[in-house]
Order: sequence, then C-alpha cells, then structure tokens
Amino acid sequence: MEIVILAVVIAVVVIGALGGLVIGSRKKKQLPPQAPSGTPTITAPSAEPQVGDEAETPRDEPRRTIEEVELPLVEPSASAPVVEEPVVEAPAAPEIETPEPTAGRLVRLRARLSRSQNALGKGLLTLLSREHLDEDTWEEIEDTLLTADVGVAPTQELVERLRERVRVLGTRTPDELRTLLREELIALLGTGEGTDFDRVVKTESGLETPGIVMVVGVNGTGKTTTTGKLARVLVADGKSVVLGAADTFRAAAADQLQTWGERVGARTVRGPEGGDPASIAFDAVKEGIADGADVVLIDTAGRLHTKTGLMDELGKVKRVVEKHAPLDEVLLVLDATTGQNGLVQARVFAEVVDITGIVLTKLDGTAKGGIVVAVQRELGVPVKLVGLGEGADDLAPFEPEAFVDALIGE
Repeated sequence: MEIVILAVVIAVVVIGALGGLVIGSRKKKQLPPQAPSGTPTITAPSAEPQVGDEAETPRDEPRRTIEEVELPLVEPSASAPVVEEPVVEAPAAPEIETPEPTAGRLVRLRARLSRSQNALGKGLLTLLSREHLDEDTWEEIEDTLLTADVGVAPTQELVERLRERVRVLGTRTPDELRTLLREELIALLGTGEGTDFDRVVKTESGLETPGIVMVVGVNGTGKTTTTGKLARVLVADGKSVVLGAADTFRAAAADQLQTWGERVGARTVRGPEGGDPASIAFDAVKEGIADGADVVLIDTAGRLHTKTGLMDELGKVKRVVEKHAPLDEVLLVLDATTGQNGLVQARVFAEVVDITGIVLTKLDGTAKGGIVVAVQRELGVPVKLVGLGEGADDLAPFEPEAFVDALIGE
C-alpha cells in the first residue's frame, strides 16, 4: 500500500516538471532576440524634427529673417463677406443763415411796436380832442406823459408847446391834432432844428483796423443777445464780424454768444469761465486785425452798477482794447421796462466808459416808450437801436418818425 502511494507521488512530481518545461519554452519563443551584451544599440534619427527641435538650414541657402519672407496673398472667397471699416462722419457745420436786411426794419415791425405803444398816443389824442382844454385836462396830459417815463423836464416842455399851438390853431380836427402831436413828439426825440442826433452805429475806424464796438449793460437787459443780434445786422449790411466773449462772469454767456455767431458765420474769441475779460477783449481785437475783419463786437460782463470795483474793471477793458485801436462805439443796453432805474444805470456807465449810443430792449413789452426821450436828455447821446421782440431779426435801427407813427397810430 505504501509502495502504491509513493508511486503516485512520484508520478505527480514528474508530470509537474514536464509542464513547467513546456510553458518556459513557449515564453522564450515570444521574446525578441537579445543582442549580445557587449554590442551598443544605435537608433537612426527620425526623418522629421520633433517638437522643440530646431530645424536645420541647408548649408547652400542663407538663413532669412521674418521681414524677408514673402507671405502668400489670401484672396477673400466669394462666400466670405468683406469687412469694411466704419466711416466716421465729421459733425455737420451749422447752417449759416441770411439775416433780414436792416433797411426799413422798424417800419416792418411797426405793427408790433404800435400794439404796445398805442396807449400813450391814443391817450394823448383823446385828451387833446376834448372841446374844452382846461387846466385839469392839461394836468391829465402831463400825467400821461410822466407815466410813459418821458421825464419831468421833457414833459413840461412838450405840454407848453402843445398849449401854445392849440391856442393858435383854434379849431382842432382829428387830423390836425394828429399832425400837431406828431411834429412835437419828433422834435422832442431830438430831430428838430439844432438838436439832430447821428444815429448811425459807428463801425468804421478810418484806420487800417476794424471798427471796434463795445457793448455794456447790467444783467438782465439782454446785452449778450443784443450783441448777437447786432452781429446779424452788420452781416446783413455786408460786413465781416469777429465777436469777443468778454462776459466771463455769467455762466454760459460765451456759449450763447458763440451760437449767435455761428448762425451768421461770425467767429467768436473766448476764454475760460471766470477768466480776465480785458485779456479776451484784447485777443478779440488782435484776431480781428489778423483776419482783416470789418468789425469787432465785444460783449462785456453784465456787472451791477452798484459794485464800484467791477465798474473799474469795465474801464480796464476799455483801456486795454484801446492799446490796439480807439473804440469807435460804446453801446449801453437798457431795458425799456425799468424806467427811471435805467437812467440811474445810464449815469454810472457813462461816467466809466463814455457812452456813445443807447440800445433800448423790450420796447415791445411796455407802454413806457417815453424812456427814449428821457435817456437821450439825461446822457445827451442818441438811441441808436431798439429791440422789439425775441426774434433773431427784431433788433432795428431807431427811426424817430417811424417810432412816432407807431406811437400815435393812423
């Protein structure tokens, strides 16, 4: 029994040994043949350079820089859209307007003037048409004139002349009264014998420099607007204009004046807000001379007449401007609705800058047209321009006859 068991064990061992030999021979057939241990392995270079390797340049061709390499032009395909750069258009220049001619402007604006002034004219005609002109009636005539801001002295003068002529005339028809009143009012405005005023705005210097006009006045009178409208008047008369925005104390005054200038093609010289007004006025005259302009208009600050320091500065502007050339015109802008307060302003300004002419604005909004008479008597200088509305061409040369006709109506 032991012999059998031993024989089985020996058989199992022999079978296992034989199996190992078979498996080992199969593995050796699958492995590649090994080179002899003493022989080195040589690997051939690849045909193309690998990433990170530097390509070699053939010895017979010199190395070129990127600027020398000609790149092929790529034609856009028919299907691919061609992208064009956007064209940025320059802002359009403001359209230059053609101002209305100045000749006969006041006549054309007569209807507007008469609507507000008829109270004075019709009131006087009604009183003068009474059958009996007693002292009470003449006092009413005086009150009517004073209410219209004609002034005390001019009123007394007019009433005395009317009383004398009515007494000589005797009977008084409506037409005779209208003619009588018209003649006396025209004389009162300073166009009578020996009292004629030159109402032409001086814009010619007589030298080889532009005419220089300085515009002064307090805030709220329409000074900057008047300067812009005056530029239109001058352009309508065929003159080239340079504007000096020397009102540096009022916000946006320079912008406002420049807008007026651009509408008629007039250049505006300006400086920083709060800058030196005299310096800007000086530069404006300098630019006007360099450009060969006909007229330089200088808009000054609308400073209050009660501030002496500011009035002194206005005098400085005048002196600085006259280093280039003498001033040809100094226009004082007054609000016709201010009445006697306007006369106070006129006196102070006249002491500083020698006023040569007056511009009455807002004359269409008041029945106090007598301020024309009062201010002329106060300063001894003529009213040269009147503003009759808010329109761009509502500034008109003052014509006494047309003014009186509007005052008393047809």
